[in-house]
Amino acid sequence: MTQPPPTPPEYPEPTPRPDQPGAAQVPPAYPAPQQRPPAQPYVPQQQPPAAQPYVVPQQQPPAPSYVPQQAPQYPQYPQQTAPGAAPYVSQQAAPAPPHHPVGPPALQPPHPHASTPPPYPQAAAPPPYPQSAAAPPPYPQAATAPPYPQAATAPPYPQAAAPPPYPQAATALPYPQGAAAPPPYPQAVAPPPPGSPLHPHHISTERGRVHIAGQQRHTDATAFGNLLLHLPNFLCSLVVVTLVSLLFGGFGVVLILAWLVSGALVFHRPTESALARHLLRLRYPTPQERANLEPVWREVTARAGVEGRNYELWVEDSDSLNAVAAAGHIVGVTSFAMNNLPNGELAAVMAHELGHHVGGHAWSGLLGYWYALPGRIAWRLLRAVTGFLFRVSRAFSCLGVAFFGLCVGGIAFATISTLYGLPLLLLGMPYALAAVGRRSELRADQHAAALGFAPMLAAVLEKLHQQEQVRIATLTAANRGAPVTETAASRLLSSHPDHHTRLHHLQPYLQPTR
Repeated sequence: MTQPPPTPPEYPEPTPRPDQPGAAQVPPAYPAPQQRPPAQPYVPQQQPPAAQPYVVPQQQPPAPSYVPQQAPQYPQYPQQTAPGAAPYVSQQAAPAPPHHPVGPPALQPPHPHASTPPPYPQAAAPPPYPQSAAAPPPYPQAATAPPYPQAATAPPYPQAAAPPPYPQAATALPYPQGAAAPPPYPQAVAPPPPGSPLHPHHISTERGRVHIAGQQRHTDATAFGNLLLHLPNFLCSLVVVTLVSLLFGGFGVVLILAWLVSGALVFHRPTESALARHLLRLRYPTPQERANLEPVWREVTARAGVEGRNYELWVEDSDSLNAVAAAGHIVGVTSFAMNNLPNGELAAVMAHELGHHVGGHAWSGLLGYWYALPGRIAWRLLRAVTGFLFRVSRAFSCLGVAFFGLCVGGIAFATISTLYGLPLLLLGMPYALAAVGRRSELRADQHAAALGFAPMLAAVLEKLHQQEQVRIATLTAANRGAPVTETAASRLLSSHPDHHTRLHHLQPYLQPTR
């Protein structure tokens, strides 16, 4: 039997295994904790890999003391065994690679002169590293670095004690009754009915002593202008009356004088009543309507210093917002205005009509219309006869039409030359009278505003504007959607100014005084 060499080679002593005696006193030199990479900051987006059994890092340099390729004096080392000992053969765990001899104790081969170590495969293997009590727990579950979403120091914002929603906040009191939720706007600020004393345009009609001005009426510039513009119509009517009086012979002069004096009938109370009833379609108010109108009328006349008993109140059965001042003593309002307007707005309407009476617009307009009536009647008869003759002349083709044109042209030229061209003024009179009528409406608005009814009058004008818009919409619908445009001639012939013009002239009375 071959004897071992007298001096054994220098070989690193194996670390005692856990199953050998003395393993508890000397802990194994385990390089893993010293070579473990330092912990990195926690990154929630990248989960660290699960803990794996320890593997010797590949970057560990080989031990300088063991180089099998450079030690020729140990060629038979694997075959030499201790006397009486069976050679060691491992069937489960292969020895460490030649280039990486340094590793865990379980992977190092036993020393050749060790005293019959127990077979390595049957030894109790150490517990896995992750389950070892001495080893640190896996990094993701470490108590020092819990996951961010579940950390107690950073709770989710929606579940935190955030401020409650704004409408239910206790610091914001509900508006306006203190309920949990404010009521709808129309019910919260619904205006009171027109007859309620709480309406902003309601006025008090309880007045004691009333001051009556010495001058009840006057004639302003618009009244004079209206009379002057009716002068051509008056002259044409005088010509017509004179031609008609020739048919009565000696009684013709009496007919002319009777017509001239008839103008005074516009101030006659029975005649005014007949005109109001038959021409203007007015009626006397009922006792209930009179009880509603007279207090308002007394307030208006008291502010103006006018004797209210000099005028008569009439009512027109109409669904439109309107009023009228006729003759010398008639003030009429529609049933719609009387029943649907607050007493302040109704007073503004009556003050406007009183302005027409005080300024002389009512009687001057009616007087001019009365004296122009014979000329208007004659003009309508002439148009009817001329139209009939034109249709007859068309039956004789172009020759008859030419003859008719020559006859009518000759008569017109003779009339104009005889009256020194005065009939030509009749062509422009409607436009001039409409302009004067618009001016008189602005004067009446000024009179009502001066009495303190400017805000109420502005509200009435706004309602009139809405009524006009409804009328235009109805005409548009009847015209199959085609818009109804107002021509320049129709605007010039309008007797009332437009809505914006009237509001513009009320601005000085609507601005607060300092």
